Amino acid sequence: MKVDIIAPTKHKKYRLINVAAYARVSDAKDAMLNSLAAQVEYYTAYIQGTPGWSFAGVYTDKGITGTKSDRPEFQRLIADAKAGKIDKIVTKSVSRFARNTVDLLDTVRMLKELNIDVFFQKENIHTLSGEGEVMLTILASFAQEESKSVSDNCKWRIRSGFKEGRINALTMSGYRRSDDGSFTVVPEEAEVIRTIFNMCLDGKGCQSIANFLNEHHKASRCNGQWSPSGIRYILSNEKLTGRLILQKTYRKDHLSKTKKVNDGELPRYVVDCHHEPIISPDTFARTQRELARRKGAINVRTGTASMFTGKIVCGSCGKNYKRKCVGHSTGYVWICSTYNLKGKAYCPKAKRIPEQVLFTESAKVLGLEEFDAAVFEAEIEKVVVPEPNRLEFRFKNGTIGNVEWQDRSRKESWTDEMKEKARRRGLCTKQQK
Repeated sequence: MKVDIIAPTKHKKYRLINVAAYARVSDAKDAMLNSLAAQVEYYTAYIQGTPGWSFAGVYTDKGITGTKSDRPEFQRLIADAKAGKIDKIVTKSVSRFARNTVDLLDTVRMLKELNIDVFFQKENIHTLSGEGEVMLTILASFAQEESKSVSDNCKWRIRSGFKEGRINALTMSGYRRSDDGSFTVVPEEAEVIRTIFNMCLDGKGCQSIANFLNEHHKASRCNGQWSPSGIRYILSNEKLTGRLILQKTYRKDHLSKTKKVNDGELPRYVVDCHHEPIISPDTFARTQRELARRKGAINVRTGTASMFTGKIVCGSCGKNYKRKCVGHSTGYVWICSTYNLKGKAYCPKAKRIPEQVLFTESAKVLGLEEFDAAVFEAEIEKVVVPEPNRLEFRFKNGTIGNVEWQDRSRKESWTDEMKEKARRRGLCTKQQK
């Protein structure tokens, strides 16, 4: 009897494919966020309940438009796909994935080369299918045009409001906007704003003002720390005088959404006496003149003072010195960045150096009658400040030149302008008494 031995069948092992979902809402309002939460719940159940699929997560972007390619969760999704963590992506529609035709096709083609399928549920399109790219090109173009239409409608609404003197939005210290569009002054914040303007007119710089407010726990509108840029914004904001200048900026296009300063490309609208002022027009005008004066003073020695940038190093903390205006008469000094930002407690040995001292001592150590920026740049590697009133010039050839400088006495440092200013303050004090 012949017996045929049949070898056992080897069953192929099927690997589960890793499937991820992408969801996005373009607005961070509660209704949209609830919709996003529902999408996450749906996709989690959908992927986990499909045979042969392994759940690879749901990637979500909140309050970000589909015309932007720098969406953080979208970028994380693409990075994970490139890393081999994802085999398939499921999303609601073409418009949720991207509204920029070029970006959409570039992304889909890149994923296609990695053999990663993207399934658009609403349009029932698989990108790995033969007709997938043709359909995507058509649908993405429609999505991009839809985005442009929405953008144009928003622009029309905002610009129509500008023509009628209505502001689109307002978030700034000193005011709160009511539902009817009127502005209400917040007394505590208004007092801080007046302090900022007074300190500026007294010669204080933006960093000094920010330090003062932070040290005295004067919180900003969002209860955060004050910064020089925040102070600068307050000092240059005409809305604090009750005046509105509308359409100072505009968006270049609906794809890049780049904000540009309106230099005449579009009309501007000015509304005077729109709301209660916190700062008088005269104080605001004097502040703008002072800021312009400082800006002009900075540019006076652009070819020479800039030579010190990145060259002067604090011997105590290792940070570079920075240029700073300290008032009408004193002019400019160079000061340790740590000391300037955090105070003496963080760099106790730092001391500011008058700019004229740097010019004078640099010329001496280089053997010149007057400072020459080109020679300084060519020969000096850096200037270390090991201790107050001492400079250590380190030449590029390896040699070191040490110099010491003396502070001017208090009597010598008082100019006629400073004396006159002090005299006027004294008279004001007597009159108040």
